[in-house]
Amino acid sequence: MKAFKILSLISLVIVLLTYSSCKKSGSDPEPLTDVQLAKLAKPWKVDAVTLDGVDKKADYTSFTLTLTGTKGNTSFGYSTGGRPSLSPWKSSGSWEFGSTVETQMIRDKGTADELAMTYSVTETTLSLTFTFNGDGYPARTGVVKGQWVFTFKL
Repeated sequence: MKAFKILSLISLVIVLLTYSSCKKSGSDPEPLTDVQLAKLAKPWKVDAVTLDGVDKKADYTSFTLTLTGTKGNTSFGYSTGGRPSLSPWKSSGSWEFGSTVETQMIRDKGTADELAMTYSVTETTLSLTFTFNGDGYPARTGVVKGQWVFTFKL
């Protein structure tokens, strides 16, 4: 009888240790890409625009950038509205995170329009900085080349 009690106690301890060492469901942290996507995937309204340090907001007064995406994916979408006739932005395309998820994104990766951008995002603001060397969209040379800084608000 005493051996049965000891064997029962040992079995109970083993069962408790087994369950306590199991991972709780939902205890894994959310992937950084999903966290950043949640901050970025919104419709943004332009607040300020500069090209090589020169204020260009007058050309972009109604410009909007909408970033979209689904958690767990690696490629996302963007669309723009209120673009001036010549812009470093197409009306739509794709984007993905760069090697540093918290600060880098790549617009239209794998295409002739691929463009690396640096970003900074808070709950209510987004800042994008990039150097555009293309001809602009629809197309005209030299007018849109340079370092752009776009600041957006919700």
